[in-house]
Amino acid sequence: MCQNCQNKVVEKAPFRVDHVGSYLRPKELVEAREKFAKGELSKEELTKVEDKLIAELVEKQIAAGLKGVTDGEFRRAYWHLDFFWGLNGIEHVQGEKGYAFKGIETKPDTAKVSGKISGENHPFVEHFKYLRDITKDKDVVVKLTIPSPSQLYFELIRTEDHIKSYEQFYSNFDELKAAIVAAYKQVINDLYNEGLRVLQFDDCTWGALADDGFANRFRDERPLEEVRRDYAARCLALNNEVIEGKPEDLVINTHVCRGNFASKWISQGGYQNVEDELLAGENVDAYYLEYDTDRAGDFKPLAKVGKDKKVVLGLITSKFADLEDKEEVIARIKEASQYIPLENIYLSTQCGFASTEEGNVITEEDQWKKIALISEIVDEVWGTK
Repeated sequence: MCQNCQNKVVEKAPFRVDHVGSYLRPKELVEAREKFAKGELSKEELTKVEDKLIAELVEKQIAAGLKGVTDGEFRRAYWHLDFFWGLNGIEHVQGEKGYAFKGIETKPDTAKVSGKISGENHPFVEHFKYLRDITKDKDVVVKLTIPSPSQLYFELIRTEDHIKSYEQFYSNFDELKAAIVAAYKQVINDLYNEGLRVLQFDDCTWGALADDGFANRFRDERPLEEVRRDYAARCLALNNEVIEGKPEDLVINTHVCRGNFASKWISQGGYQNVEDELLAGENVDAYYLEYDTDRAGDFKPLAKVGKDKKVVLGLITSKFADLEDKEEVIARIKEASQYIPLENIYLSTQCGFASTEEGNVITEEDQWKKIALISEIVDEVWGTK
């Protein structure tokens, strides 16, 4: 058993005052990554900058009263693609276009299958070990965020070109699913053996499935509900098969988002469209659910969660600097408690502050004010963090 496992606080995760994981990249980090891309900085020199700034971020998180800490995703360009690129058999390529958000488009980076997929020697294991080591004497728990297994599947069916790429190695969905599941289990096992006890699956697939425009995105002409149920079943199977057989003391939570790039969004639709698969069916310990706008619908689907799981309500937006009205947030928490016990409710922003290295249109001061607001509200509602 790893000597650095942080079991003293894991049983409390998630926390009343919580966050999704990513933080705005400091100017020093942005400049260092630009120099590295131009060949003006070595990988070792970039890592030193990352290490320094991650250590500073950990101290800022602790000072803000957070019990669960992350590395802010400072070593990544994207919340999801960097993890995919770390898998064997997945290639970093440029697509014809990026992801189309409302009024803006991302860079065309994407991931395609270039060989048999596996999870040995994933770089995120070393990333975790650094964070583990610098927090081992602190009263916090390390949370690692990675994209869900279903998110990898969605990336591999984005275009016909993507599909043709994986079909060179896998003849059907079941074969691809088995490879993805095995690769994820390998990475998770390696992380667990190094001491990880809290893992978060970030997952935009459910947000996409909740959107009635989903079928058109994937060129499927069947009736909408038939398409939705088919893909929802695939996503559920992928995620649950990875979770199946996990160590008892490994907490696996999930975060559901509708897109978060430069303060823009990509999907809309309430959880009722995926409540049976996501809320009733996914075998996670807790849900971090986007609820900062009416794009996420009402709280009624929370009744599907049951009494044994926790829900972290994302009622505070990470997209804009304006602070929410405290009393309105408290009223929404009380409304949600009609469907899930108050003791099972926690509070966070609806998403990270920088799902990509570009970050949202806010300042570092703004992001810490958002965390402080969460803490104030938690004090008023629960009287404890």
